Amino acid sequence: MTIRIGANPICWSNDDMPKIGGWISLEQCLTQAEAFGVQGMELGNKFPRRSEVLGPILKSHGLALVSGWYSTFLSERSASAEFKAAKAHRHLLASLGAKVFIAAECAGTVHGNIKAPLSARPVLDRRGWIKFSRNLSEFARMLRDEDGLALAYHHHMGTVIQNGGEIDRLMDSTGDAVKLLLDTGHAIWAGDSPLRLARTYRARIKHVHCKDVRLEVKARAEAKDWSFLRAVLAGVYTVPGNGIVDYVSVFKALKGYSGWVVLEAEQDIKIAPPEKYVPLGIRNLKRYLRQAGLA
Repeated sequence: MTIRIGANPICWSNDDMPKIGGWISLEQCLTQAEAFGVQGMELGNKFPRRSEVLGPILKSHGLALVSGWYSTFLSERSASAEFKAAKAHRHLLASLGAKVFIAAECAGTVHGNIKAPLSARPVLDRRGWIKFSRNLSEFARMLRDEDGLALAYHHHMGTVIQNGGEIDRLMDSTGDAVKLLLDTGHAIWAGDSPLRLARTYRARIKHVHCKDVRLEVKARAEAKDWSFLRAVLAGVYTVPGNGIVDYVSVFKALKGYSGWVVLEAEQDIKIAPPEKYVPLGIRNLKRYLRQAGLA
């Protein structure tokens, strides 16, 4: 069993709202990640997308390429069309040794629009579910068979797969090639339990994103129907150990898990500087993994 600790550059600069941490260079991000004990990085908007350029940059910092977000539109187009559209992304991942392809359905998503409340997010009807689950299953099989990549589906606030019922339906309606990315922060905010997800889908969990939740901000966001990004700026997310997620119990439920555990806590960098919060999160993750017997 091998577990490695990675980080997402969203801890330094935000993809959905580039002005958050926009002044932080890729070199600063990677230098600090290396110094803080991170073993690998997911992709961000400042990362070169050519393997011959990105590979040496990561290697110079002793970092592996973990994976990177990919927005699917499988409720609108075919698996073959999506596979073709993803060519550059999947080739980059495979050529640099990544094993996981992170996917989230983004047709109609509102998570990148600071003016759109979460209540305006898209919801699939019966026909939409049939089309999406069929296309996602086929897309995952193509990634596995052609590129050796495991699709890890990322449930996410503001998208069609947000809450526990939708995650359950997704897992029930897709084939085994579709794996699950367990995101502790999104699970809590959506009203689910990361412990329930870990226990229920242990055999299909292929990737783990770790962020914590400040319940008081979550409550305000829900009461006032804030947008995803407004809540992020208000501090709904933080690093593990600075919120309410019981990571030791979650990790115990993942006994036998092999793969990446990724720190991914988007915050307002001016309020939560990475120099303070990233090492705090990494230290806490290491401690929780030891306590859970997964170190």
